[in-house]
Amino acid sequence: MASFGKYFLPGPTEVRPEILETMLRPVIGHRGAEMEALLRRTGPRLSRLFGTERPVYISTSSATGLMEAAIRNCARSRVLSLVCGAFSERFYKIARACGREADRLDVELGASNEPGPLLEALGRSQYDAVTVVHSETSTGVLNPVAEIAAAIRAAAPETFLLVDCVTSLASAPVQVDGWSLDFALAGSQKGLALPPGLALGAASQRAYERSLEMPGRGLYFSFEAFEEAAASCQTSNTPAVSLLFALERQLERIEAEGLETRWARHRAMAERAWRWVEEASGSTGLDLRVLASEGRRSPSVTCIGLPENLSGVEITRRMAARGYTIASGYAELKDRSIRIGHMGDHSVGELEDVLEALTGVIEELV
Repeated sequence: MASFGKYFLPGPTEVRPEILETMLRPVIGHRGAEMEALLRRTGPRLSRLFGTERPVYISTSSATGLMEAAIRNCARSRVLSLVCGAFSERFYKIARACGREADRLDVELGASNEPGPLLEALGRSQYDAVTVVHSETSTGVLNPVAEIAAAIRAAAPETFLLVDCVTSLASAPVQVDGWSLDFALAGSQKGLALPPGLALGAASQRAYERSLEMPGRGLYFSFEAFEEAAASCQTSNTPAVSLLFALERQLERIEAEGLETRWARHRAMAERAWRWVEEASGSTGLDLRVLASEGRRSPSVTCIGLPENLSGVEITRRMAARGYTIASGYAELKDRSIRIGHMGDHSVGELEDVLEALTGVIEELV
């Protein structure tokens, strides 16, 4: 097995060997006392992670499943999607696919969604829900979700805020109760540094109550089913039992590290990546740049814009030849950028090794 610390995709994130080993335990009955005890132990830890007193729903699905659940349970007819990249656009597409009337409020790639334009849009039309991505994985932007939530509460208090926290949960502060979010969701394979396959979500009390009145919300992603299951320390459907073993072990590790310490480690990795961009630009004379603006940068992923003479696909290929995995840009940014996912259980020291290899690759190409 390759040594830990060379896999820096912006998801799925590298998983520590000791976490993978927990998944080798024999499977247990998902309706038995052992499973109830496991969920009773993990429930409070998940609630602390989301910053909520409410239960956290556990879904055996990708995070996209809970994005659809957010729409089906919380949006009666009209949705406004704040779009700043490919994954915030996905929320818009899901709303349309679920039969909702959806408008989109776009910004340029690398820019963040801000309260001002949102307030203008809310002044023009009424919406059941607003969707936003906290940390946009395709561009490395961190949207000001707390400010967005406050703006909605002031201008349109009956409008719900649905938030994708896929690359922010366990990497940056997420406060469902403190920020008055109506639904926040994440997947297991990003900041939590677990294998893919679990989605986690926290709904406000009013979101849960609205869901009870929603026709056509379905069965598998029904908030009512999740709520009833959580109340009895169960899952609403057959869970990925082995992933739940890994989840419990990782939550223990996160608790031992301390959430604020974990957030600070992610911030330190991000700041080191940003400094590298400045250093590499100065040493090579190339127009390398962090795509996201200062003050609106994700602690989980850095998207680095490239000059025309460099190819994101070629850079990632050469990094792989050196034993390191990073990502080229996503969607229309595929060849115009590279992305480094510095999240989960990685350290600044491991990131330094990645950046040293990346410096060598850049020097080969100029």
